Formats: sequence, C-alpha cells, structure tokens
Amino acid sequence: MSKVSVLVVDDAPFIRDLIKKSLRNHFPGIHIEEAVNGRKAQQMLGKQAFDLILCDWEMPELSGLELLSWCREQDSLKTTPFVMVTSRGDKENVVQAIQAGVSDFVGKPFSSEQLISKVTKALSRSGALANLSGPAAKSTAANPFANDSLSALTGSKSPAPAAKPAAANPFANDSLSALTGAKSAPVAAPARALVAPLVSGAKAAAATPGGRGQGQLRLPTGVLACVIKGLSLKDAVVLVKRSEPLPQILESAVLDLEQGEGGEVARLNGYLHAIAAFEQSPDSEWLQVTFRFVDRDPQKLDYLSRLIARGTVQKHFVPGA
Repeated sequence: MSKVSVLVVDDAPFIRDLIKKSLRNHFPGIHIEEAVNGRKAQQMLGKQAFDLILCDWEMPELSGLELLSWCREQDSLKTTPFVMVTSRGDKENVVQAIQAGVSDFVGKPFSSEQLISKVTKALSRSGALANLSGPAAKSTAANPFANDSLSALTGSKSPAPAAKPAAANPFANDSLSALTGAKSAPVAAPARALVAPLVSGAKAAAATPGGRGQGQLRLPTGVLACVIKGLSLKDAVVLVKRSEPLPQILESAVLDLEQGEGGEVARLNGYLHAIAAFEQSPDSEWLQVTFRFVDRDPQKLDYLSRLIARGTVQKHFVPGA
C-alpha cells in the first residue's frame, strides 16, 4: 500500500479522471482521493491527512482560493503542498494565490508531463517523494525551479530563494518577489506550452480571416484563435485554422471568450470531442472543432446562458472573407 496520498479537487469529472490517470501511470500504487468541490474537500481534510492537494480554482460552494486560505489557517495543513490546477493565469490571480499560501501552479490545459513535473517537485520539497515508486519518482530535475509555471506566469526567470521565507507560506516567496517587481528577477519570455497569453478581442479578430475572431482555444501545444459557430450549455462548435501538430480528440483545452469590448474573459474548461475538416477537401485550411464543456460552476453556466441569449455566434462564416 502506498505511503503517499493525494487529494484531487475539481468539479469536472473529466479533469479529475485525467489527473488520476496521469498520477497512477507514473506513480504505481499511489493513493488518490477526489472531491467534487472545496466544501467536500474541506470535510475530507478534516478527517484524514494528505501529502498533496491538487485543486481547481473555480468551483461551486467553496472555491479553490477559499479552500487554500482555510488550509493555511489549520495547524495540520499549514505546510501541506497545495498546487492550484487552473486556467486563471492572470498576474493578479497568481499574486492572490501566492499571498494565500499556494505552493505551485499547473496551468490548464496541461500535459501529463507538466502535471507530473509539478507533482514530483512538490513531493520532493515536502520529503514525501522518497515514499513513492515509479519513473517520475526516481529522479528530480537538477534545478528545482526549472520549467516553473509560477515564473512562466509572471514572465520572469527563476528568482533566487528569499533569504527569510515567511512561516505562513514557505513555498512561494521567491515568485512573489518577482511579481511585485523585485530587481533581481530579470524578465524573460513566458513559456508558451505552460501558459498561453490571453489575446484581446481585437487581436483575435485580426488573426482570423474577415476580422471575425471571437475567442481563443488554448491547447497544451499552443493557442489557436477561433470563430464561434455554435454555442450551447453543453458545448461549443468553433472554427480554427489548421496547425501543426493537429489538435487531438479528447485533448484537454480551455476556451477563452470575451464578453463585449474590454469585457471580462471567461475561461471554459473542457476537451475536444470531435474534429472535422470545415471544407470538403483533404487539405482544408480550417477545422471545425466541437469543444465539450466540463465546468459545473453556476457562474460560468450563467455566463454561457447570456452569450447564447445574445446569439453571439458566426452562422455564416466564409473562409478568407
């Protein structure tokens, strides 16, 4: 029986299954429990101990940030590694989570390799990695900050550890100093595979023929501007320009939609349910992708309802128009 236990907290069954599959493939015998939201996780954390918490941000009843803040108030959970698995990669969100005591971030959408890298580092820092077996447990990166999503999120190189880390958050002061403008953290280009830069409505439109861009589809391999052809509470049908590598069915992704000019960007988590050529040609330049939502957050469902009511889709898209 594994001596290491992990709690996976996400309101989307697809994301929980994706995380569990990756962990079990790399760490045979690891013990995994799951919670559908922060409130359920809070109850579980009050009854048993976990070596690592992997948690979504946006969830009904109790958000990931609220759960994180609660954990850091508990004597038994103050130093438990808490990794946020989220599509909220904006600087202000990162600062907020770091100040609350987050250990690290995994940006959605994520690859199995990115997830395992973060889990390995978190368990290594806490000393629990030695209790695991499997390919990812046998070696850790020479640089513990290499490929760090906190650095990528803020566009900074790996900062030097703080001389006197605060007791409330022993994991993230180095990244906080970079976020708040520390001179010792020179700026570098963000890692595209880890964190996709958000594209404003104007830029997305410019990237799509005819100026009809309405959003962007973020994949582990990069960002694709897209045109929304159909929208329901279940899924979205979008058009994207063909790229290399080609998107894959069942690949996790995030769909960014902007509510009007200068409006708030909604980040909808999901996966690619179907992919087909938009034109009846084997070398079609455009692909029609069915993106199925996995979020159960009432706020996101309300946002989708308003978008559907406004009819903000392109029903008559002509490639190259």
